[in-house]
Amino acid sequence: MNNYVVVNQVLILFLIIGIGFITRKKDVLSPEATRELTRLLLNVTCPLTIFTSFQLEYSRTVLLGAGQVFAFAAGVHLFALLLGLVIFNRQPEAVKRVLRFTTIFSNCGFMGFPLLQSVYGKSGVFYGSFYVMVFNLFVWTVGIRIFSGKPDQSSWKNVMTNPNLIAVVLGLLSFLLPVKLPGPVYAAMEMVGSMTTPLSMLLVGATLTEVRPGELFSGWAVYYGSFIRLLLMPFLALAATRLLNFPPLLQGICVLITATPAAALTTPIAARYDGDTRLSARLVLLSTVLSVITLPLFAFLLNK
Repeated sequence: MNNYVVVNQVLILFLIIGIGFITRKKDVLSPEATRELTRLLLNVTCPLTIFTSFQLEYSRTVLLGAGQVFAFAAGVHLFALLLGLVIFNRQPEAVKRVLRFTTIFSNCGFMGFPLLQSVYGKSGVFYGSFYVMVFNLFVWTVGIRIFSGKPDQSSWKNVMTNPNLIAVVLGLLSFLLPVKLPGPVYAAMEMVGSMTTPLSMLLVGATLTEVRPGELFSGWAVYYGSFIRLLLMPFLALAATRLLNFPPLLQGICVLITATPAAALTTPIAARYDGDTRLSARLVLLSTVLSVITLPLFAFLLNK
């Protein structure tokens, strides 16, 4: 993997974030439009990106690689859960919940898919979707419990009806079976799915307008959480994938998707269960801003 390619792609993504920031500031994108575009992204364009990435010729090697990414993602989420239980015990309850959540959950969908698609193409999305599958299994069960303190009866329903998880299941079936989509159908799905990257980044930029700059950089908790999310977790991912001798492609995908900022879902879930939404919003936004430095750093370390 070329360092220049990664740095170049990260800069492109952040320039699109800047466009999203300006369009929201100028009210070209209203709050209502932002919400509707988010729904479009999560329910249409992102699932189509995932599904079309599975339109590959069956290969046992590729399938085993997908299993490696799935197992890695499960291990990362479990380790982060245990780590959060240990290192945040002395923090106030509201702060502890936000920090535990962001330690476990990266922005592997909003930021991960565009980054992997930019650097690795469809192979990046294909393998990355298995990481995101684990993310969805954890976020609607463990993630909900972190903020609510108890299981949510609708958690498994949210998991099973998640459009991105459905796209992975259907895509996996199409990968395993000898039947592929007709050319025009595939082309239409791929064209709509290609909106995912610019749309994701525009929406990230729009959310950056919600916190004042002075407020964004205040308080130790946002720096603590950003350090864990952007440096500690991906460094451990890098060490683990080297120790387990992952192939370079799989190692790059696993490390870069782990190195993405705090999950965009942190604030909506915190709001739903009366969590600290101000801290969660600031942590998501600050980690997103700082990732323009940390993502290229891990690209460099991968090449070393």
